Amino acid sequence: MQNEIRDVVIIGTGPAGYTAAIYTGRANLKPLVIEGHQPGGQLMITTDIENFPGFPEGIPGPELMGKMRQQAARFGVEFLYGSVTEADVSRSPFCLTLDDGREILARTLVVATGANAKWLGIESETRYRGRGVSACATCDGFFFRNSRVFVVGGGDTAMEEALYLTKFASEVVLIHRREEFRASKIMSLRAGKNPKISTILNVVVDEILGDGMKVTGIRLKNVKSGELTEQACDGVFMAIGHEPNAGLFRGQLDMDDYGYILTKGRSTETSVKGVFACGDVQDFTYRQAVTAVGTGCMAAVEAERFLESIR
Repeated sequence: MQNEIRDVVIIGTGPAGYTAAIYTGRANLKPLVIEGHQPGGQLMITTDIENFPGFPEGIPGPELMGKMRQQAARFGVEFLYGSVTEADVSRSPFCLTLDDGREILARTLVVATGANAKWLGIESETRYRGRGVSACATCDGFFFRNSRVFVVGGGDTAMEEALYLTKFASEVVLIHRREEFRASKIMSLRAGKNPKISTILNVVVDEILGDGMKVTGIRLKNVKSGELTEQACDGVFMAIGHEPNAGLFRGQLDMDDYGYILTKGRSTETSVKGVFACGDVQDFTYRQAVTAVGTGCMAAVEAERFLESIR
């Protein structure tokens, strides 16, 4: 593998990466997938997925990712466990360096490294993740019908999450550490006009409370007085942003102000010919498994066409 030039190398194994692997595998391009140290991506910590087409009863995230991997393997896709520590896309073939020192050369590169939700970093948040703590209202809001939920954050994302949750929850409480929200005026107005949404300002989350099985409440700390108060709730949604895993390509691929890889028009083409980006690493709007699958397909088809154009 050290000196071999691969036609297609895919970095990442979430829905986008696996889909790109399935399509390039079926096209007999013999893709190599670099799995990273958490194969399957964020869905590996998602308990139930109820909005992925084809699974009317829902499916656990790890099971869905396992099925995608099996499907890719069926078409001869090669998987390599490990992480990319350096990437050079300034020349062709592209050169990737793994954490064990190996180098991999590629004619085309599909970047499907995803994005991670930002978390508070407290132990109770981790303990109840998937059991009342979430970072995706679109994914998990359905489970909170007639419930009282809290949304942590002060930007447009927090407003959007809160508004979406009002479709299910009986009460949504927006909490923010500052005196006022930093969301756009129009989003703040929409949230403020919704009778299901209330706000608590100048507070941070001190602890997420639970009974060992699920969330039962939240402890808040006033940033001015230091006073601690407890509130009963059924769920806590983190809406403090996402961070795309695109650091390898900073300074090499065009990115927006938040670090998402920019793609051209309605394609997955990046600013470097032969490099394609799909899934959450370039999608700051939807961040859904099904949209990641769609862009994974696009990247595969575009990589195949690019290879045909240079042969």
